[in-house]
Amino acid sequence: MLDDMRQAKRPVSVALAGPYGHPFHPILVTVPIGAWLASVVFDIGSHVAGEPAFLARGAQWLIAIGVLGALAAATVGFLDLFAIPTGTPAFRIGLVHMGLNLAVTLAFTLDFWWRASATEVEGAVPTGPLTLSIIAVAVLAVSGYLGGKLAYHYGVRVADETTQAAGYRR
Repeated sequence: MLDDMRQAKRPVSVALAGPYGHPFHPILVTVPIGAWLASVVFDIGSHVAGEPAFLARGAQWLIAIGVLGALAAATVGFLDLFAIPTGTPAFRIGLVHMGLNLAVTLAFTLDFWWRASATEVEGAVPTGPLTLSIIAVAVLAVSGYLGGKLAYHYGVRVADETTQAAGYRR
């Protein structure tokens, strides 16, 4: 048990993942979350605005920013995941969290490609890409809940060893 707690305390790389108690992953995820939520707002706005093309183009840019931000967040997220002892509830939740985030990133990558391959944007965002974005954001919310559970319930990379130990019992 003590070895599991020591392993939980040290990230794979402090320089890349952030020091114990101040991981970089939670701050980096704000970029894709904010960009993708804003893109959905722009998508919906394109259906009510008199001149919708600027909102549709803005949503596409926001999706691209979100995908790039997700790649940065995933890089340090992997490092955080590697610091969690395998076979534990926290590790299993981390795997589901990672899988959902990868699916969301793939969905938004496809969404960007779908929009980019269309002819010149002149009207509101089509129903297909809008629906894909809404579904991806819903999955992102579930994944965010799991990420919050890792940080706030199990204290992964942010809490003392005693608190973290609850998530590391086999």
